[in-house]
Parts: sequence; C-alpha cells; structure tokens
Amino acid sequence: MKIRVKVNGQLYESDVEPRTLLAYYLRDELKLTGTHIGCDTTSCGACTVLLDGKAVKSCTVLAVQADGREVLTVEGLEKDGEMHPLQKAFWEEHALQCGYCTPGMLMSSYALLKENPAPTEEQIREGLSGNICRCTGYVNIVKAVKSAARKMATQESLEEVATSGTSTD
Repeated sequence: MKIRVKVNGQLYESDVEPRTLLAYYLRDELKLTGTHIGCDTTSCGACTVLLDGKAVKSCTVLAVQADGREVLTVEGLEKDGEMHPLQKAFWEEHALQCGYCTPGMLMSSYALLKENPAPTEEQIREGLSGNICRCTGYVNIVKAVKSAARKMATQESLEEVATSGTSTD
C-alpha cells in the first residue's frame, strides 16, 4: 500500500506492506533509529512517538494507520542542531543510564508538557506510567521533566516578550 506521512516535518511517500508496524517503518524504511523496540506489546514504551500530537506506542500502530497524518520522533525534537530543553534536562539531571528507554521517555514527557506545561510530580509519574526504565528508578527522570517544564515556561515567556516588542525592564 502507498502511504503519505509527515515525519518530523518532512513528507514521505512510501510503499509498505499492510502489516508493517509504524516502529519498523520509522526504523527500517526511514532510518530513524531513535525509536526503540523493546517488547512489541505496548508494555515498555521505548517505541513511543507522537501521532498527530498524541503519544502512541508505535509497536502496535500500523504504518498504514499513519497515512495522511503527522509523526514526531525523538529525532524531531532538536532544532537547528540544538537539543530540545527536555533533552538538555535529561542530560543535566542524569535521567538516563543505558539509554534504551530514553527516546520513549522523552516523547511521553514531551506530550505531557504540551498538554500540561506545569505538571506536579504525581502528574509526571502518571504521564510516564506507560514507560519502563530498568536502570534509573525514575527519580532523575521526574527531576528532568520538572526542570524542562521550568525552562520551557521561561523560554516561552521570553519568546512572547520578543514577539510583542516589549521589554521586561
């Protein structure tokens, strides 16, 4: 089947087998290997991407279901060679160890912060409940999401001031 899907802002047209999972399409066809495959059963969350702005586990979404839609992968978070504030916060707060779960954690966190820019610790833990990390114990991951939320709020405030032409002095 022929599909057209926008991934990280770029439109792709591909012929895919109807049974191809989105995770494998991203990894094998588009060579976007940041989406990890851990379980193929939606248990671990390593394959989380955003489909039309909503976090989904790409190991249980067919590539044909993405036809005509937008996908954001972990590779799409950085802009112009700069890491997203969420990626920076994961680095700064030591929210990763082996790194296998990190792309899924980042994408679930991104979706959470888009919906709730100032989540509580409980909301962060709930938002990440579909993602498993066997290394960190989640403490630093929660700290990273909180840190990113603060940085993103500050960044948005600065952008609003810049676009309004006013000063905070």
